[in-house]
Amino acid sequence: MRDDSASESAVETDSGDRSEAAPANETVAEASGGDGGQPADATWLGFSERSQPLVKAGVVLGIGLGGFVDGIVLHQILQVHHMVSSRVAPTDLAGMEVNVLADGIFHAATYLFTIAGIVLLYRAWQSPSAPVSGRTLFGSVLMGFGLFNVVEGVVNHHLLALHRVWPAGPGPAIAWDVGFLLSGVLLLAGGYAIVRGDASAKPAG
Repeated sequence: MRDDSASESAVETDSGDRSEAAPANETVAEASGGDGGQPADATWLGFSERSQPLVKAGVVLGIGLGGFVDGIVLHQILQVHHMVSSRVAPTDLAGMEVNVLADGIFHAATYLFTIAGIVLLYRAWQSPSAPVSGRTLFGSVLMGFGLFNVVEGVVNHHLLALHRVWPAGPGPAIAWDVGFLLSGVLLLAGGYAIVRGDASAKPAG
């Protein structure tokens, strides 16, 4: 009788241990992404966490390149405006000197953004976990280009009123300013969609 009681106690103890371990095992399985699957990938702005270094590099690089396109095409080649042409008219030598100086400072800032983007890109490609994806990089650069246009349009064109996009162009100047802002929104949204559509940037889980 004593042996039978001891056996029953051992069975009950073993069953209790198993029932207590079951929830813990379920918790581990959930944290691992399901039924024996790979661990769920953390997300960052809707992208996989491992793509974050490459996306950041592309965005910073895009800001720098967007500034270069603005400065070279609009300030220098087309000369539709200069950096502070709404505050200091470039109609005489003194006014042009001020605007050329402001353009130079603006170009120096875009140069620094471009260099920073290249450095971040190099570091991203040195990371073993970061994906090497031309599509993610291209979309991120477009995002940075669009972000530049949005910030430039809101701050310099509207809040500070340093210059207008094309004050002497055909049609009202506000139409060119709004068009510049919309181009930034479209580039930002389009670049985001491109990165989101890349399999290497999608969170696993």
